[in-house]
Amino acid sequence: MSSIPASEEIDEAKEREHFRAVVNAFKYYKLCSLDRIHKSEKIIKSLSQHHQRHLDKYKTYLTRFKKCLDINNSVVNLIIKDVDKMFENVDHSMTESSGANGTESFGCNYNNCEISSQKQHKMQHDVEKVFTGRLSIISFQDLFDTVVRVLVPGAGLGRLAWEISKRGYTTQGNEFSLFMLFASNFVLNRCPEANKYTVHPWLHQYVNNLSCEHQLLGVKFPDVRPSGDRPNPNFSMAAGDFLKVYTEVDEWSCVVTCFFIDCAPNVIEFVERIYEILVPGGIWINLGPLLYHYSDMPTENSVEPPYDILIEIIRDVGFDVLEERTGVKTKYAQNPNSMLQHEYESVFFVCRKPYTALRDKL
Repeated sequence: MSSIPASEEIDEAKEREHFRAVVNAFKYYKLCSLDRIHKSEKIIKSLSQHHQRHLDKYKTYLTRFKKCLDINNSVVNLIIKDVDKMFENVDHSMTESSGANGTESFGCNYNNCEISSQKQHKMQHDVEKVFTGRLSIISFQDLFDTVVRVLVPGAGLGRLAWEISKRGYTTQGNEFSLFMLFASNFVLNRCPEANKYTVHPWLHQYVNNLSCEHQLLGVKFPDVRPSGDRPNPNFSMAAGDFLKVYTEVDEWSCVVTCFFIDCAPNVIEFVERIYEILVPGGIWINLGPLLYHYSDMPTENSVEPPYDILIEIIRDVGFDVLEERTGVKTKYAQNPNSMLQHEYESVFFVCRKPYTALRDKL
């Protein structure tokens, strides 16, 4: 009997550790959020009675805030229910560090969440992302006449991939983030009804609010029946690193990237891999900015070519650019009522892998 290499055991241990950390972030959601409210309440109590009277309405609002938080937390609990068995090839059952009732023991209470403010902020930021999934619909009818296989890397909650599949194409979404995968598993597989659940996506946005109602605004989801109306039996989601999962050459008819290519430390690797996995004549459709997520990380080697150089790289790799637009106004998880609005002037392009790529191989 052959033993498992030590390196594989280390990788598996790291994977389990990361999985538990993500689940814990979801579980901490209410505790950390309440800690933020308690901070506000404590500050108000420290003020003079005269100033406190001016904030009577605000104190009532904080009480309503807690009720909205309970609603959000109920959705968070649904999302992480049974996630330890969501992957067919691995079981991440939480048997370690459990409390007496079988749940995780956090050493944290409602009055004092015992984690650093930096870690708390990161947890809240990560969990909030599951409530603000994006939708970008691209029309394929003018590009293809037959059924094609479409890959959507960086699929997030899977909405774009779902919409493409709904139009009759065999589609696979790919996502690396467990935060997104947990949420997409819930929405795609366990939401048979439209508008069944409510979340308050802007609850943790304490600044730039015109009114209390804007911060407490509830949003129903999903607006479709993703698990009740399967758009296509050939729709799937795959977990993992895009560069590691997709290595088969000439496999996909189309790759659609939306707010994705700037997620790589080296964007050239993404361009080359997309070219390799497309069949000759295959199409690459892209929309998004060039935020270059790794650019400010001191431990990462980030490559950040501006768009005019990037499009040259895309041509050098071998693509024919069929369509190209700059200045496409796009928003990302934007609170429409906030006093502060962010808007990208994104680039949109459509490229084709030449049919001659097949001849060059022969």
